[in-house]
Formats: sequence, C-alpha cells, structure tokens
Amino acid sequence: MRIERVPIEVSTRAPTGRTAAYLVGGEDALLVDPAAPDSRLDADLDRVAGVAVTHHHADHVGGVRACAEAADATVWCRYGREAAFADATGIDPDRTFREGEGIPAGDGAVTVRETPGHAPEHVAFAADGDLLVGDLAVAEGSVVVGAPEGDVRSYLSSLRRVRAMAPDRLYPGHGPVVEDPRSVCERLLRHRLNREARVLAAVKAGNRAVTDILDAAYDKDLAGVRNLAGMTVRAHLDKLHGGRESGQQSRDRHPGCGVRQGPRRRPESGRNDRPGAPRQTAPRGPNRVGRLAGRPRRGRRGNPESVVPPEAAYKYRIGCFYGT
Repeated sequence: MRIERVPIEVSTRAPTGRTAAYLVGGEDALLVDPAAPDSRLDADLDRVAGVAVTHHHADHVGGVRACAEAADATVWCRYGREAAFADATGIDPDRTFREGEGIPAGDGAVTVRETPGHAPEHVAFAADGDLLVGDLAVAEGSVVVGAPEGDVRSYLSSLRRVRAMAPDRLYPGHGPVVEDPRSVCERLLRHRLNREARVLAAVKAGNRAVTDILDAAYDKDLAGVRNLAGMTVRAHLDKLHGGRESGQQSRDRHPGCGVRQGPRRRPESGRNDRPGAPRQTAPRGPNRVGRLAGRPRRGRRGNPESVVPPEAAYKYRIGCFYGT
C-alpha cells in the first residue's frame, strides 16, 4: 500500500522538531496524524477521504480540523474516546474504530492495532506489511511514558505485541522510518526495563521523593526535560507498586515531582449504536464543530468553553522525547 511521509514543523519536545503525517493510499487516501496545517498536505487534500490519529497529543492532532474541513473528509477516532478527541482537535468525529477493524485507505484499508502506553488511546495502523506507530517507537532514543496517563506496563505489552507482529517497517511520528522493527522494539524494551531497574535500586537505597529518585536513576543532564523525566519515574513507580494509582495516591506516595495530576475523565461509551457506525453530525462547514445532537458546544483548547480541566492540559504537550 502506498505510504507518503510528510514531516511537519510543529511545537514538540522531540529533538527533530517535526511530526510526520502520513498519506496512506492513492485516491481516497487516509491522512494520519496531521500535526498542523501545511502547504504540502494542502496540495493533496483533494484526494483525502478520511482523517485519523494515533493518539491525541497536540503535536499529532493540530491539523485535524483544518484538513478535515478543507477535504470534507470523514473524521475517525477510537471508540469510547470521542469526547477526548473533540477536546484535543476542536472537531467531532464522524466514525469510530476498535481493535482489528478496518479504515478505508485508497483501494484497501488499514487495520487498527491497539498500542496503549504512551497514551491510553494510542493505536497503530497496519498497512499491508507496514505499521504506522505514532509515538510507540523511534529509530533512535526513547519515548516518554509519563504519569498520570502514561502506563509502563501497557507500553511494554504494546512493544512486545508489535515485535510479535513482525512488520516489515515501522513508520513513527518522529524521526526516520524504522527498517528493523524487531531490533528497535527489543532496544526500547531493554531501555525501559533498565530504567525501571534503576528506579527500583534508587527506592531500595532509601529514596522516597520523586526528585531524589530522579537524581539517583538518571546519570545525565536533564535540563529542560526534568519534568518529563519525573513523570516517567512516577509511571515506573506506579508499575512497581502493582498498577496505576490515582493522581492523589501517587502524589501522597511519591511527593516532590511537581507534576499536577488532574482527575481522569471517563470515556464516553455508548455514543454509537455499534462500533464504526456513522454518527449524527451537522452539515459540513463552520457550524459543524461541537454540534452533535444533545451535546453542548465545545470550545477549543484555551477557550473558556473548554471542558478540559486546566490541570490536565499538560497531557496535550507531552509528545515524544528521546532519552527518558
């Protein structure tokens, strides 16, 4: 299946400073992870029939609304995550998908593969023998898996799952295409488990505050990314304690990280009669956003109408960072 990679300059913590959007298929293509409006994408919007994202972080969804409206494309999101998707993108989805379902792309379809960990709604899209993996993997460095929404146990399971799938190539959200998926998955598994071992050693040495564990577990300069590393440490601690904790439980157990954790929002389920079913939408155009039947108008991020708790807003800025 034809896959075109379009790196887009965007505000991201990834060293590349770019997020790769992908056009999958020829005519009636699927646009994946449009990070921001871009002239190169604009030139191909006349052949885009659908828009989907691997997850909801800002450096992957910033162009969803503009591209979807310009192309009059079907907007897809993960089933049960419709409200979070609308909050992140500023537009309501038309259709939903679940694990194993197909999304039309050109003459064929991509298959949805759930890959949570970096974000709870994270998915990958299988296109023939290749896999579009968002922020699951990078060719060099590592990916942030930070509390409260990052889940180390799920992330490790997702890496193992992709390794077992044995795709020919990985198309990540940041950095070059991965030509040796198995070795990259194994490297990322080793990195994450080694980091966990260092966190555990720091705890056994008597460190209790996240700031102290951070200093003991990292032997490099964390200038500019200390907050992300602290969130990563907390996610490892949650796993070591046997599961994810609430924000207050984690703060009580591991004080000093300085990361505010707002309440989790429950996924909105039951908003479709069946997975993948068309959703009731308003006509295309300026009034389309937030006008599903029975739902109040949603504001864009930063708008007073937004339903995203202020303390949860940081989650849209996490993105991907090498080395945590």
